[in-house]
Amino acid sequence: MAMMQEFKEFAMKGNVVDLAVGVIIGGAFGKIVDSLVADIIMPPIGKLFGGLDFANYYIPLNGQAATLSLAEAKKLGAVFAYGNFATILLNFIILAFVIFQMVRIMNKARNLGIKRDEAAAAAVPPPPPPEDIVLLREIRDSLKK
Repeated sequence: MAMMQEFKEFAMKGNVVDLAVGVIIGGAFGKIVDSLVADIIMPPIGKLFGGLDFANYYIPLNGQAATLSLAEAKKLGAVFAYGNFATILLNFIILAFVIFQMVRIMNKARNLGIKRDEAAAAAVPPPPPPEDIVLLREIRDSLKK
């Protein structure tokens, strides 16, 4: 029973919950980027390169006919699927760029908050020294004379 309590405490820590939310949102965002690349960006690029689905571009390595779809060609043997790789690479670049921008914005917001705290701390005058310190300084100064 103690192990279950320990696991519950671990699972309910803020960092674990934040990580879980981040993974779920990241997965959903990854699907959005996949759709953006596959449905919006790659069709015009495929049209420029002959009207085929760019993800289906491959070089047959086992003598398959080049007119087959990528899935059919893979069933018949090895293929060099450069179109699929290019699509996935583009997905990664877009996703990495968006995540970079999000981190950049979060860092700017965090730094802005830190600067506000520093400005507020600088605006408050330091408290006067305690009276015993003031008396000791006066004694020191009079002894120097």
